[in-house]
Amino acid sequence: MKFREDINGLRAIAVFAVVLFHFKAAWMPGGFAGVDVFFVISGFLMTGIIFKGIEKETFSILKFYVSRANRIVPALSVLCLVLLILGWFYLTPIEYKSLGSHASSSMGFLSNVIYWNESGYFDEASHKKWLLHTWSLSVEWQFYIIYPLVLVSLRKLMSLDKIKITILLATVIGFILCVIATYKWPNASYYLLPTRAWEMMVGGIAYLYPFKNLKEIGKKSLELTGLFLIIFSYLFISKDNYWPGYLALFPVVGTYFIIQAQREKSFITSNLLSQKIGAWSYSIYLWHWPFVVVIYSFSLNDNFIYLGIILSVLLGFLSNKFIENKKFRNDFNTLFSYLKFKPLYMVLAVGLMGSFTFISQGFTSRFNLTADFENIKEELVIPLRSNGYCFNAFSRSESNSALVDLEKGTNCYLGIKGKPTSTLLFGDSYAGHNEPFFDEIFKANNASFQSIVTNWCMPSLTENFTGPKTHLGYKQCLLNRGYLKENLNKYKNIIFAGAWGEALEKKQFNDVESIIERSAKLGINIFIMAAPHKYKKNPLDSFYRSIYFDFPFNIDEIEDNDILMNKGNELLEKLSYQYSNVHFINRELLYEKGNVFTKNGISVPYSLDGAHISMLGSKSSAGYFMKRNEYETIMNYFQLN
Repeated sequence: MKFREDINGLRAIAVFAVVLFHFKAAWMPGGFAGVDVFFVISGFLMTGIIFKGIEKETFSILKFYVSRANRIVPALSVLCLVLLILGWFYLTPIEYKSLGSHASSSMGFLSNVIYWNESGYFDEASHKKWLLHTWSLSVEWQFYIIYPLVLVSLRKLMSLDKIKITILLATVIGFILCVIATYKWPNASYYLLPTRAWEMMVGGIAYLYPFKNLKEIGKKSLELTGLFLIIFSYLFISKDNYWPGYLALFPVVGTYFIIQAQREKSFITSNLLSQKIGAWSYSIYLWHWPFVVVIYSFSLNDNFIYLGIILSVLLGFLSNKFIENKKFRNDFNTLFSYLKFKPLYMVLAVGLMGSFTFISQGFTSRFNLTADFENIKEELVIPLRSNGYCFNAFSRSESNSALVDLEKGTNCYLGIKGKPTSTLLFGDSYAGHNEPFFDEIFKANNASFQSIVTNWCMPSLTENFTGPKTHLGYKQCLLNRGYLKENLNKYKNIIFAGAWGEALEKKQFNDVESIIERSAKLGINIFIMAAPHKYKKNPLDSFYRSIYFDFPFNIDEIEDNDILMNKGNELLEKLSYQYSNVHFINRELLYEKGNVFTKNGISVPYSLDGAHISMLGSKSSAGYFMKRNEYETIMNYFQLN
């Protein structure tokens, strides 16, 4: 296709936004919409290539795939290879194993599916994934595979005009699907092709139905309108909005307008800077995210953001000049000649390296560690049913709904199992992380307790939920709360635990106070567990690095995110003073000073992920609590017989 300066300049506008958003979201809250701009551009160009080939009856699907691979694979494979090499020296086995999985899935263009199954795009944990940004390349490549197959098949059944109408209708249907799915399955909608394909097809519509006979003033107005819509999405949309959904119309329609304007000599898109950045945009996009991860992972100050941006542009330029612009053969005439297709070997080589890194558990053999540490590491996990506890966790919102079950969710006991009990632990995952704590204590007191715990299920009798209501935990939570409401009178003791900061943030704190007050008025002994200290980053990452690379671990260097959690603790402690049968167990009774404990001579953080307590941390907390003077007093409040 004829090179268009306006489209090249659009790439600069897109990558500029993405880079700024990733390095510092406050600079451009909706900068992630730059990816949507890329999708529309890609759809326009691919539709043009495919339709021209179909019209001339010269289109080859294999040659199309080869052309796309020549464009995308070399620079991506170099990035993955560099990260795998550096990771050998600087990443812990856990981090390196994850990188291996992500590198192989990126080279296989399935990384969007992998990331969808792991966490949300905007989750804090995503900032530790070195190749997170390749999800969009996977979406595009999946589109490249399916789109020409569909168009070539349709050509055998209908005329080109009818194909164009079909694409138009499919785009509308795809948009409707996207809007519905974004609110029902937000993570899947963000990452997966079915809810993103319509954006690329809008680009196709721009090619198939071009605006004709526009005068210069009309072109300029169209371009400025498009630019306004894109900039609006960058500045006034944020990660707090459901995305893509209907809001994606802003950057998508904006890009569509600029493409239709066809202003080749526009100062906005055709200036020298836009043209250079546009030419380097793919490589800039590839290289910028690892620098974001470095800054996040190693808690570097904001000055490194500017260095990261400069290095992203520099490496983008070098990658474009020496890798992207290298011409790879694409004139294969026989199946045998495809054996000379070099990007295929890049995919296989880097993909196998990543897979082997994952299978080998991140090459733990690189380090000579003590058996004491290995034993500790095995227990730095969340307590779950799979490791002997009762926390009924659902890992995916789209999991099999048959997993939701009243009997399974409520019939689980810890401590001295089999002994009759009138004690209940109820709450969300923060109640779950307290299961080892109470398991140790109730065993020491020759007693048992019932635990009813699932994701985001704050102590409450309402239908409010701190997590996404698309998650299966919500259905289980309603069952749990229904059970609690019907059986509240049968308990002598109830332990409530939860993420009190999240209850405040989601304006559901009144729900928590109401269930406490209602239970207290029934004469039940109520015990409220303080929520633990919350950090902006996971202390375990720094802990593991200190062990593997032999340097001191200092949890105080990790920035706090504790304001709301601490405020929730204070409010509940204050509430407990109003009732003689409500007892608040504060942090000072639960955790050693500094939020670390010593195990086998090693200083270990209680925190599993920056918020929850690990299984080992919970057990250690129990040991610490039982040594406190207040322990006997608190246990005397329980009616265990």
